[in-house]
Amino acid sequence: MFAVRGLAVCFSVFFILQGTLGLAVFFGWKRVWVYGQQCSARRCADLLFALRLFPFVVAIGVTLVLAVPSFLLLEPRAVEEPAGFVPISLGLCGIVLMLAGVWNAVKALVRASRTVARWSSEARVIGYSPADSGKSLAVLRTPAPTPPLTAAGILRPTLWLSGPAEFVLTERELNSALRHEMAHVGRRDNLRKLLLRLVAAPGMRQLETAWRESTEMAADDDAVSNTSEALDLAAAVIKLSRLVSLELPAELTTALVHSPAESVNARVERLIAWTQRRQTPAGRYALAYGLCAIAAMVIAMAVNYSELLVQAHAATEWLVR
Repeated sequence: MFAVRGLAVCFSVFFILQGTLGLAVFFGWKRVWVYGQQCSARRCADLLFALRLFPFVVAIGVTLVLAVPSFLLLEPRAVEEPAGFVPISLGLCGIVLMLAGVWNAVKALVRASRTVARWSSEARVIGYSPADSGKSLAVLRTPAPTPPLTAAGILRPTLWLSGPAEFVLTERELNSALRHEMAHVGRRDNLRKLLLRLVAAPGMRQLETAWRESTEMAADDDAVSNTSEALDLAAAVIKLSRLVSLELPAELTTALVHSPAESVNARVERLIAWTQRRQTPAGRYALAYGLCAIAAMVIAMAVNYSELLVQAHAATEWLVR
């Protein structure tokens, strides 16, 4: 009974925190998105991604750091106190939420693996490599009805190029397009997509769509360094958007063109109006301030940890009763 009560309490805390913080994110993410429009696309994408993970990370952290230790250390084992209906119900909801995330992540991995395996059946490595790039990735051409240009894989990413895409793009346009996909690889966007599948929560579709659009613009910025390259990438986006793909990109892949027409048009207009975008020192200062704030919070928790455990145990006792 002690173990059952412990599991019920811990998963209840996880469910309550993730649900409460998830509602706050659901109603407030657009304000963060509006603020992010004033920053670089990279920072906007990072802000949206951090905001999407925030409820899950905080819920897991509080559960593991406070709820579990407070229950194990302060809950008497000799008392046969039955677990109530409320903690059992909330605990089951927390378990279902966790399992749903794991199921979504595994399903996405299996689908992506099967898709890449099907593409690999008739693929062959070609010798293209982006100009002036310090990275090297395998680029495979496949005659299968794949999306025109896609980056797939998490641990060992590869770039996939369809025959029609290779035919319509000039060498400079292809180099710009490949640099765009390599920017996705460098930012580990496929891994981030997997993490988003792991933190399953209803009502987050618009936030995740805004994040994906921001990642595309961030990759555009990383792929170009002057007006000529920006125009080449804009031309590549326009040409590949006109190619009709018989198959949509797999969930854990990044394609050069896969967004709705409105998003593609916004990217093209942004590239045509490209200007030199330089990172301002404020971004570095913001990161330093964030790390200092986290360090201060960790130190404060370490100093007051015993009292926090007592307060956490009191809160969970109220939940059980």
